[in-house]
Amino acid sequence: MEKDRIYIFDTTLRDGEQAPGYSMNLEEKIRMALQLEALGVDILEAGFAIASPGDFASVQAISKEVKNVVVAALSRALEKDIDAAWEAVKHARRPRIHTFLATSDLHLEYKLKISRETALEKAKKMVAYARNLNDDIEFSLEDATRTDLDYMCKVVEEVIKAGATVVNLPDTVGYATVEDMTRMVSTVMNKVPNIDKAIIAVHCHNDLGLAVANSLAGLKAGARQAECTLCGIGERAGNAAVEELLMGIRTRNDVYPFTHNVKTEEIYRSSRLLTQITGVKPNPSKAIIGANAFAHESGIHQHGMMANSLTYEIMTPESVGVMKTSLVLGKHSGQHAFEKRLADLGYTLSKEEAKALFGEFKNLADRKKTITDRDLVALVEASNQSSPVIWELETFVVNSGNLMTSTACVTLKKGEKKYQEVALGTGPVYAALRAVEKIIRHPFSLEDYSLQAVTEHRDALGEVFVKI
Repeated sequence: MEKDRIYIFDTTLRDGEQAPGYSMNLEEKIRMALQLEALGVDILEAGFAIASPGDFASVQAISKEVKNVVVAALSRALEKDIDAAWEAVKHARRPRIHTFLATSDLHLEYKLKISRETALEKAKKMVAYARNLNDDIEFSLEDATRTDLDYMCKVVEEVIKAGATVVNLPDTVGYATVEDMTRMVSTVMNKVPNIDKAIIAVHCHNDLGLAVANSLAGLKAGARQAECTLCGIGERAGNAAVEELLMGIRTRNDVYPFTHNVKTEEIYRSSRLLTQITGVKPNPSKAIIGANAFAHESGIHQHGMMANSLTYEIMTPESVGVMKTSLVLGKHSGQHAFEKRLADLGYTLSKEEAKALFGEFKNLADRKKTITDRDLVALVEASNQSSPVIWELETFVVNSGNLMTSTACVTLKKGEKKYQEVALGTGPVYAALRAVEKIIRHPFSLEDYSLQAVTEHRDALGEVFVKI
């Protein structure tokens, strides 16, 4: 193992998906897994196999689908959990069993109701059991940052002897400070005699807003695997955001002199896919991938940016895959130019996909004078929507004003048959939804609705998120 090479363990599909609003179906998880593979993460935690039949199926499907990444399945330190994890992940080219057991006195006394000695024996036994099934075993000391350091060192030493290839020290409840993380990892690195036989990992939660800082501190102290999620999603306040960790290393490599295999230019596309699948947009001020991350409104900032972008930007938008808008195509552009530009943007399409998308491009080009890269990305993302089409919008007409009740006339198509209804509402959106409700004959309530432009000018394409 290279001294300064770090490994990125992505748990978006396991820890991240546990966050409210981020659940995904099987097909969506596979799409996300393939994009994370394109991003270049080293390990992909596909799920908690024993949690449900759906989780098991997802882990199994992802294990068969991805090719160039380690696929991990989570399990408690129980034989039945480990068996389920192995059955789900064994078809992967590079499978990993990830098992865990709490080690803090608080968890041992009140949750597990066992002694330190019993926990140590159980950890050793379950790691050995897992190692008999597979060569790549990760063991996590749940609530490590509130675990006695001497006891922690003993557990780490013994699970490495039992066969653990990776030992994870998670800040399970986001309690640690940078100083705590540095002290914990340094102690383990210096006091565990067989520490050279395993990789030490850190997994930080963001309850105090320190997840990324703590992860970087852990790496600097000797850990070589960082466990993160895309956009920092996860339980409670979330996890360490992989994009922030990576760009922190890239931008301040003088302080964090690590190397990795992640293609940071895929960060924005990965974030966009997560938003598209879940319908949850990052805060506009979110570092790296927020809508305002590379926006400059202050006149002083704008003047400096025009003179030299480094005056107010510590990284380029292109370094994370945010493209500069360029006017490249129009209604007279041919399919070859269209496909070449998509290839330049990093999209690989089959002949059938390219042909169908070119038809959509021509329809758009008839409505717009020029087509930008953002238009093309919007077309590709729309074509990748995984939901099956049951009802298709044919036409709609809305009348609305400040002194009138809104009306909407909506025509939907199901198969070859068309259905039309008219409805009233307190606004154009409400009226349109009531018309849809009358057509499909199934009541629903609107929980969330947002609309924003994804391209520029008066003929911009819009993006809408609807949660019902």
